[in-house]
Amino acid sequence: MKICCIGAGYVGGPTMAVIAMKCPDVRVDVVDINKKRIDAWNSDSLPVFEPGLDAVVRAVRGKNLFFSTDVAGAVSAADIVFISVNTPTKTYGVGAGRASELKYVEACARQIADVSTTDKIVVEKSTMPVRTADVIRQILSSCDSGVKFQVLSNPEFLAEGTAVKDLENPDRVLIGGDDKTAEGRAAIKTLAGLYARWVDPKRIIETNLWSSELSKLTANAFLAQRISSINAISALCEATGADVDEVAAAVGADSRIGPKFLKSSVGFGGSCFQKDLLNLVYLCEHFNLPEAARYWQNVLDMNAYQKRRFAAWVVKDLFGSLSGKKIAVFGFSFKENTNDTRESPAIDVCRNLLSEGAKLAIYDPKVSQEQIYSDLNIGEEKIPGDGGVEICSSPYEASKDSYAITVLTAWGEFACLDYVKIYKTMKKPAWIFDGRNCLDGDLLRRLGYRVRAVGKSFE
Repeated sequence: MKICCIGAGYVGGPTMAVIAMKCPDVRVDVVDINKKRIDAWNSDSLPVFEPGLDAVVRAVRGKNLFFSTDVAGAVSAADIVFISVNTPTKTYGVGAGRASELKYVEACARQIADVSTTDKIVVEKSTMPVRTADVIRQILSSCDSGVKFQVLSNPEFLAEGTAVKDLENPDRVLIGGDDKTAEGRAAIKTLAGLYARWVDPKRIIETNLWSSELSKLTANAFLAQRISSINAISALCEATGADVDEVAAAVGADSRIGPKFLKSSVGFGGSCFQKDLLNLVYLCEHFNLPEAARYWQNVLDMNAYQKRRFAAWVVKDLFGSLSGKKIAVFGFSFKENTNDTRESPAIDVCRNLLSEGAKLAIYDPKVSQEQIYSDLNIGEEKIPGDGGVEICSSPYEASKDSYAITVLTAWGEFACLDYVKIYKTMKKPAWIFDGRNCLDGDLLRRLGYRVRAVGKSFE
């Protein structure tokens, strides 16, 4: 069997690497028009940081896993073609700001139709709006070469930072297809059989196409909703003296609710939550379901409120002015154990602080200076009130002579720093704003810091 994946990003690369490792008799080609990205996959410095991924790639690259820019050749030779390209939120035209941009998906479908000379199974791996399979089907069916295609939906459910673990031992594998025809059912069984090489068949869920597409959006919406819910409660905890971690533990002990995704923070980020929620809002509006649209929009509004609220703390507690003041920023990726900054809360918080005239000293162990500057538009457009951005090589460098430390990513190393040493180098009073509740606030207060943390009363 030969597999091709169009798209060598955060989903396509790791997913295909694990498939290649688990199915050594299957040839897996990952293709992308971005030569720089492909060169990185073929180097010792992968473009995606995930714990364990480097070892997996090294074990199979050049054996049955190959990275190249030969999209047409790999697609033509493949039995199964995965589409794993970006589906960003549209920035123009109908649905701007909410609907998914499907031009890359359409381009993939057209290329598959153009170069295919044998029957193929085409798999949606990217997060797609409901009924996107119809778009792909229409394009593929217009091919007059006599080639037959079956379209499946196989959404990813990876959490960045644990992607390899999630792929090796998934909660479920969801496969949607045309369950009304023999050909459609056969295609579903073919893909299911591939995963069954290492996944318990009981965890492989087979549905129709539309259920599979909607399930991905719904899963992300539910997870984001839980985060926004506990963040809403965090504001009430601060006002009443309750502790959000204690509240979350008590609520999560209810077996009907469970403890996951009840960690209050400065807000959620990543490539999926905001994009998928916006798409869900758009779909609800499109199908004339305004009440449902408003419900999901409120989840996004709460997330934006949490980021604004955090930045407002810093301004208020530093006597109402940040002009010329150095603020240390610990962490820029949207979560720990990844170098992904897409929709990271740190971006909005930093922009807010810069607009107040702050000078930012940013440290993140995995995010490059180039990426941080790109996210903050440094060198591209002037940020209002830009006080300057310095990228630091250590948290100690970032915090020296700073008025405050803002913790925006829960990297494990931040809990193990020498805060006695850091305190001596900071301006006084020395503030720590813990946006991830990952530090020992009581200990820091005993060391002399003034500490404000999400969902905790300020004393």
